[in-house]
Amino acid sequence: MCLAVPVKVVEVGSGDAAVVDLGGIRKEISLALVDDVKVGDYVILHVGYALTKLDPAEAERTLALFAQAGVAAQ
Repeated sequence: MCLAVPVKVVEVGSGDAAVVDLGGIRKEISLALVDDVKVGDYVILHVGYALTKLDPAEAERTLALFAQAGVAAQ
């Protein structure tokens, strides 16, 4: 089973690198597959790569559902 999760971009580095946050956990990821990502944007993350940008309201709803299910902190 594969899982892609919404994460918030907290830093955009040089090249295709960025740092994202999910419930206080920060991870460096690649933005090679997505254009025009800025700090504060939400992206769908899968195996270290951002796949697409996500509407902030939709990201918050999804993260709230994950928290209710007990699979992620909000």
